[in-house]
Amino acid sequence: MTHRTARPVPPPVLGELLVTDDAGRPAAPVTDDEGGAPLRCCLRRSRPGERVALVSYAPLRRWAAETGADPGAYDEQGPVFIHAEECAGPKGAELPFTDAHRTLRRYSADGRILGGRLVEAPEDFAPALTEAFTDPEVALVHVRAVEYGCFLYEVRRD
Repeated sequence: MTHRTARPVPPPVLGELLVTDDAGRPAAPVTDDEGGAPLRCCLRRSRPGERVALVSYAPLRRWAAETGADPGAYDEQGPVFIHAEECAGPKGAELPFTDAHRTLRRYSADGRILGGRLVEAPEDFAPALTEAFTDPEVALVHVRAVEYGCFLYEVRRD
């Protein structure tokens, strides 16, 4: 299997989102008293007492700006949790948030959706991701939560 890396929201983008998110709203940081929010900056769950912000993020739009793709109607934005202060990013190379139902949404190099797959069991996650990249048209995969449809992270073709 080819090594795949989960890509968090990049640090420069985090700074932008904490000023104005992708929906044009200012961030409203809060203290997470309970913990457990899936943080897209370091790809782990928040701990009780950490400062977090729920911001609107447009992952495909930002990828398209970087690559020159035009996702057209597939450009969407949605809520993501990030640290409200500087974040060191992910630790380790494991793919996070594979412990629940996930959708793997596939995109072409021009930003068009190529399909998706529901992954119900944690042990099926890595094989489903490998399967997604067996299609040479797939440039990246968005991993999303099934319950809310939220973007968790992206994986790009090596």
